[in-house]
Amino acid sequence: MLPDRDRLLAFIAERGGPVDRKEIARAFRLKGAERAALRDLLRELEAEGALDRRRGRRVSSGPPEVTVVEVSGRTEDGELLARPAGRKGVPAPEIIVDEPGPGPLPATGAKLLVRLRPAGEGGYLARVMRRLTAPPRDILGVIAEDDGALVLRPVDRGRNRGFAVSDAAGAAAGDIVRAAVLPGRAEQRRSVRVVERLGRHDGPGALSTLTLLEHGIEEPFPPEVLAEAEAARLPDPAGRADLTGMALVTVDGEDARDFDDAIHAEPDEEGGWRVTVAIADIASYVRPGSALDREAARRGNSVYLPDRAVPMLPARLSAGLGSLVPGEERPCLAVELRIGAGGALRGHRFRRGWMRSSARLTYRALQDMLDGPDTPPHLAHLEGAFRALERARQRRGALELDLPERRVVFDAGGNAVAVAARERLTTHRIVEEFMIAANVAAAETLEAKGQICMRRVHDRPDPARIEAMRSLLRDLGHPVSFGELQRPKQFNALLARLAGTPFAALAHELVLRAQAQAVYTPDMRGHFGLGLARYAHFTSPIRRYADLLVHRALIAALGLGAGGLEDESGFHDIAEALSTTERRAAAAERRALDRYAAAVLEGRTGETFEGRIVGVQRFGLFLRLAGEGADGILPTASLGGEYFRHDARRHTLSGSATGRTFCLGDTLPVRLEAADPVSGGVVLALGEGR
Repeated sequence: MLPDRDRLLAFIAERGGPVDRKEIARAFRLKGAERAALRDLLRELEAEGALDRRRGRRVSSGPPEVTVVEVSGRTEDGELLARPAGRKGVPAPEIIVDEPGPGPLPATGAKLLVRLRPAGEGGYLARVMRRLTAPPRDILGVIAEDDGALVLRPVDRGRNRGFAVSDAAGAAAGDIVRAAVLPGRAEQRRSVRVVERLGRHDGPGALSTLTLLEHGIEEPFPPEVLAEAEAARLPDPAGRADLTGMALVTVDGEDARDFDDAIHAEPDEEGGWRVTVAIADIASYVRPGSALDREAARRGNSVYLPDRAVPMLPARLSAGLGSLVPGEERPCLAVELRIGAGGALRGHRFRRGWMRSSARLTYRALQDMLDGPDTPPHLAHLEGAFRALERARQRRGALELDLPERRVVFDAGGNAVAVAARERLTTHRIVEEFMIAANVAAAETLEAKGQICMRRVHDRPDPARIEAMRSLLRDLGHPVSFGELQRPKQFNALLARLAGTPFAALAHELVLRAQAQAVYTPDMRGHFGLGLARYAHFTSPIRRYADLLVHRALIAALGLGAGGLEDESGFHDIAEALSTTERRAAAAERRALDRYAAAVLEGRTGETFEGRIVGVQRFGLFLRLAGEGADGILPTASLGGEYFRHDARRHTLSGSATGRTFCLGDTLPVRLEAADPVSGGVVLALGEGR
């Protein structure tokens, strides 16, 4: 039988080199017309960029050695990322443009002719042979003074050189501006002309504004989208399941800006639990093909910065009609989960409902109630059901990473005064386990109905990443075999073994780095980190378009009325776009946190901190400052007059004269030399005592 595209691509990739068409035909036992169909399928995949034609009839997975790529963004270290141009419906390999050539760095969206070379872990490095589109003409930055002259400091950390300002257009030092790069020789300092003033860099909210501009994230909604949102009305409750008598509660953080999920639990007659997860029925308001739908698909997701949210949907829906506001009647899509005493999901039922949230609880408030002497029974049942689900989680061995999240503390004037770790409570885990169970139920239901589904998948780690992790652990004195790092439960055992050692925090970061990146796809693949064979995002349609697609698929598959999925075409393209917008949002959120952390440190130059080495490069050490929520760089040049050798495999810098060695995981006293909120950069020097 002719294989589908996914099986064919997997077979070619597993061969590890060029494959002859006859070899493929023999492997799948194809004859006659099936061989002709194979030829057509191979040509289709070649046209999409999923396969590379080699000599004769041989093909190989991955892009050709010389190919056209499109710049897709930057890594956290400022390196250019690219993807094969025109590649549709297939996973794209990671490509880092490490040799961009002379002149300004290519902008996102620029097309380049490059020569690729493998870089391990399925990725590639690219050398630019020719730029196929014009270099960027605009640049974002902050005006500053340098010896009495105005200069532009780019906000992009990948640009080390400033620009002379030939025409400030009224902008003054401290203004955020968009400027046009003027023609000039690459080896000379380029000049810019200010084309737009965007505000002051030190005003409240300026750092978030900079971050949004840098990542191309738009805040205002088009007029037609706002008009549709304003015209929205509550749907007719007729025909919906009446859940208004159920004590459903929302549980979110103190700074939550929307409420799209509510929960309830009660014991059942078999010693297990009946859990209800009710999700805002956004599909009642956002219909396929509408202006609201097109804008939500374009945005892909909401973006949450320390001082604001950029919602996927206008406030009329995201904070109004679509939000499960306490005491207000709202439409919902609810799933009833039947959970055994041991946590197994014994069954589930989806209904379109009508509900009224009985309370808006914060994680801390619910935790205090659960820890108190007089916990209301309907809230105590939440913890009881969670304990059952937790036992199931432990049995399947879901990955347990301890990676503290950062939050920015603001004063009354909107100025950042601290960056602190977010509190992690049992109530966070209660909500998470309920949402995971609901997501599993959605994926199982759609698979059983044969309905296309936008799945959330997390593939197994790349063997090359595991090997790199093993090598580092061995050099740190903690050897582990390759076979001990194949399942989430085994990663957990490693973390338990290193708990209480100086490498405990580092181990959690290493395990995270070894993991594949979770993505959206309609393909049937599981979630490695959660230890689940089926998984789909269902619980946040206010802030994730993928969840709205899952809602529509459930409505269509179960015949739950209007607003169901109408067009199943192009799901691979949609999935790739949603994965991209998600990565963009995550990068913006990290960037904003870095900027606010630098702002908090800006006035503390000369202070000494304890730092832990989290990265080692030839040019310097990256350190995480204890208790400050900030990372900084300690340049190699500041370590002393001797030459330092960089051992990339062992992640060390060693002095040629003194033998001083700095290794990943070491803690050092460091002195703050500079903190720049605009770039988010923190520069350190070695403190006394080392």
